[in-house]
Amino acid sequence: MSVPQPTAAERGEHILAVFDTAFGELLAADPAAFRVKFRKMAGSAFAFYRGTACLFYSDLEREALGGPYLDERTGRVWIHGDLHAENFGTYMNANGRLIFNVNDFDEAYVGPFTWDLKRLTASLALLGYAKALGDGQITDLVRICATAYRERIHALATGAADTYSSDLSSFTLETADGALLGALREARSLTRFGLLDSMTEIRDSERRFSAGGGAIELDAATRYKVLAAFDGYLETLPESSLDRPDSYRVKDVVGRRGIGIGSAGLPSYNILLEGNSDALENDVVIYLKQAQTPAVSRHVTDSAVREYFRHEGHRTVISQRALQAHADPWLGWTELDGAGQLVAEVSPYAVDLDWSDIDDLDEIAATVADLGRATATMHAAADDSSGHSLVPFSTERAIDAAIAADEEGFADLLVDFAHAYGARARADHQIFVDLFRNGRIPGL
Repeated sequence: MSVPQPTAAERGEHILAVFDTAFGELLAADPAAFRVKFRKMAGSAFAFYRGTACLFYSDLEREALGGPYLDERTGRVWIHGDLHAENFGTYMNANGRLIFNVNDFDEAYVGPFTWDLKRLTASLALLGYAKALGDGQITDLVRICATAYRERIHALATGAADTYSSDLSSFTLETADGALLGALREARSLTRFGLLDSMTEIRDSERRFSAGGGAIELDAATRYKVLAAFDGYLETLPESSLDRPDSYRVKDVVGRRGIGIGSAGLPSYNILLEGNSDALENDVVIYLKQAQTPAVSRHVTDSAVREYFRHEGHRTVISQRALQAHADPWLGWTELDGAGQLVAEVSPYAVDLDWSDIDDLDEIAATVADLGRATATMHAAADDSSGHSLVPFSTERAIDAAIAADEEGFADLLVDFAHAYGARARADHQIFVDLFRNGRIPGL
C-alpha cells in the first residue's frame, strides 16, 4: 500500500477532523476524561496508535469495496476491529478453562479480514521500532506472523485436525508455551477473593463496594435506572447461565467513569452479585458500560450489517460471542437512557500480554507467531458454524482460498503495509503531540 504523505499541517487538520467525528460528543460531555486519554496517547507512538482506530480506518476506507485478497466473502467476515499487539490476554471461559486469546471486542464488526491483519502487523512494526529493532528484523517478524496466520487458517480450512479438541482450537495451560504460558500461569495464580478484596469490604456481615478508588455513589433515581437495565440484561443471557437464580441477587451498585485510552468519557457501573453460592468469597462483580460506535463501522457501508444489530451493546456482545468460543457466561447487553450497554464480568483471571519483558528476539518471534495463530483461530470461529446468519459461510475456507491465489504476495502485502503505516503512525504521533500541547484540539 502506498500511504499518501501530506504536509504536517494538512495531516494535522485531517487528524482533528477524524477526532471530531469519532470523539466529538463524548469529549464535549467529559473533557477531563479526554485530557487523561490524550495524555496517555501522547506517551508513545504505540499508545497513540492504540487510541486512534478511527484514524486507521479513515486511512483504509478506500479498500472497503476492494483490495488484495478481498471478495464478496473475505470482505465480509467478523473482525476484531482493533487488533494490535496488546489486545491479547487471558480469560476464564464458560467451561472453566483458562484461555489465552484475543481480548477487548469493543470495536468488533463485520468487514475485510485483511484489516485486522494490517492493524496487527502495523502494531508489530511500532513495537519493534520501540524495542530498537532494525527494519530487516521487523520485516522478519511480520513475515513470521503472516506465515503463522496462513498456516493455521489452512489447517482449519482443510480439517487437518479436530478444531474443537486439538491445540488448533485455543492456547491453554496444556498447549501454550513462552510468554503465553507465562500469562496463563499468572492468571491461574489469581483468585476471586483477591479481586473482591481490592474492590469491596464487609459491612454488617455483607459484602459491599468500598468507597474511593474511582467508585461513585449513585443517587436513588440513577440506582433505580441501573437496576432496571440489569433486569433487561438478564433476559439476554444464555439459558445455561441461569441454573441458580440466586446468583443474580444484587448486593450493591456504584458508578464509574472510563478514563482509559479506549473508554474515555463512557459512563459505566459496577454491580456486585451473590455468585454461585452464599459464601462471601464467591461474589461476582459485573460491569455495565455504554458501548461505543466502532471505528470500522463508519467505513463499512453494507446496510445488512448495520441493520443486524439492535444497538452497540448488542453488536459488541453478538460479535464477541461469534469471535470467542465459549465466551464469558456473564456476557450480555441491555439499554440505559436509550443507549446500548455491554455487560460482562470483571474477571479475576484477566492478564494482558505484557511486552515489557519480552526483549529476546527469538522470544519476540515465537510470541508474534502465536498471535498470528490466535488471530486465525478467531477469524475461523465466527462463521456459519457459530449460529449467526450474518456470515453464512465458512470463513476459514474463504480466507484460505483467497490467500492460496497468491501465496507469495500475502506476506509481502503485510510487510509493506506494516512499515509504511508504522512510519505514518510515528509521524502522526508527533503531529498529535504538537496539536495537543499547543491547545489546538477543540474542547480541551
